[in-house]
Amino acid sequence: MKFPKMKIALAGAVIGVATALAAPAVAQEFTLKLHHLLPPVSSAHKNMLVPWADKVMKESGGRIKIDIYPAMQLGGKPPQLIDQVRDGIVDIVWTLPGYTPGRFTKTEVFELPFMHRDTVSSNKALSEFVEKHGDEYSDYKVVAMFVHAGQLFHSIKPIRTAADVEGQKIRTPTRTGGWLIEAMGATPVGAPVPKIPELLSKGVVDSVLIPFEVTLPLKVNELVDYHTVLGGDVERINTSTFIIAMNKDSYAKLPADLKKVIDDNSGIAISEWLASVWDAAEVPGIAKAKESGEIITMAPAEVAKLRAKVEQPVIDRWVGEMKAKGVDGAALVAEARALIAKHRK
Repeated sequence: MKFPKMKIALAGAVIGVATALAAPAVAQEFTLKLHHLLPPVSSAHKNMLVPWADKVMKESGGRIKIDIYPAMQLGGKPPQLIDQVRDGIVDIVWTLPGYTPGRFTKTEVFELPFMHRDTVSSNKALSEFVEKHGDEYSDYKVVAMFVHAGQLFHSIKPIRTAADVEGQKIRTPTRTGGWLIEAMGATPVGAPVPKIPELLSKGVVDSVLIPFEVTLPLKVNELVDYHTVLGGDVERINTSTFIIAMNKDSYAKLPADLKKVIDDNSGIAISEWLASVWDAAEVPGIAKAKESGEIITMAPAEVAKLRAKVEQPVIDRWVGEMKAKGVDGAALVAEARALIAKHRK
C-alpha cells in the first residue's frame, strides 16, 4: 500500500522531530569574537588564525564557536586591540604589544637588534620567558606570544651598505625599532602595518622594516624595487613580538574541560607550529620580490659595520630604560640569549 505524498512528508517530519528530540544536542555553548588588524587575504588570517580557531572549535566538540573579524571590522585602530580584549569588548585579539610603546617592556628584549636567529628558537624561548616574566600581561589570558621571521629593508632606493641607510625615513612598528633606526643614522616613522602602502606611495618613508610575508597583502612589491637581507650568520636585523590574547573573564567562564582545550592550543605547545606558519609565509613573498625587483644581500663586512653602530647602543638604551623601572635589563638580555641558544636546532 502506498502512502499519499502528503502523508509521507508528514510522517518524515514527525520522525525528524522525534529524532532531534531523542539525540543529544551539541549546542554552541560559547561564542567568542576574535579581532585583528590584517585583511582576510593575509597569511596570518588564512594560515594561522583560521586553522587555530578551527582546531579549538573541533576539539571542543562544537561547544566553542570562534567568529573571526579581520581588518579591524569591529572598529577602533590597531593600537586599541589590546585594550579591547582587556575590557571585554572582544574575547580574543591578535596584535603587537609594541603598538603600545613602553607598556609591555620585558618582552621587548626579543626585539632588540641581532637577538633573533630563527623563528622556532625565538618562539620557544619567548614562550618560556613569558611563563617566568609575564607579569606585564596579568590582565590577559596569554594564548601565545611569538615572533615573525624577522625584519629586512624594503626600499625605494637600494641599500647595499651601512652608509646607504643614513638619512632615510624608515617605518617601524615599535619603540625599540625606532631606537634601532636612530642608531643607524636614519629617522624612524612609527605606524601600524596597514599604513605602509600609504606611507610609501606618498613618499612619507623611503623604506620599511617588515618580513617578506606581509609584503604580499600590502602590495609592497609594487611600491619598492629593493629588498635587503643581511649576509653572514644573521639574515634579519631584528624581529617583532606578537600576542594572541584572551579576555580573562571569557576564559574564566569556560568549564574546566574547555579551558583545557584552550590551554592545549596555547603557549609553547603551539610555538613550533606558529614558527612553521610564519616561515612558510616568507616563501611566496620572496618569490614575488625576486620577480618584481632585486633582493640584495648586504656584504658581511657592511653588516659588521651596521652591527657595530646599532647592537650595543640600542641594548644599552633598553637596559637603561629598564633600570629606571627597577628591572635588571642586562639580566633579561642574558636570559633571552641563553633561552634562544637552548632552543636552537
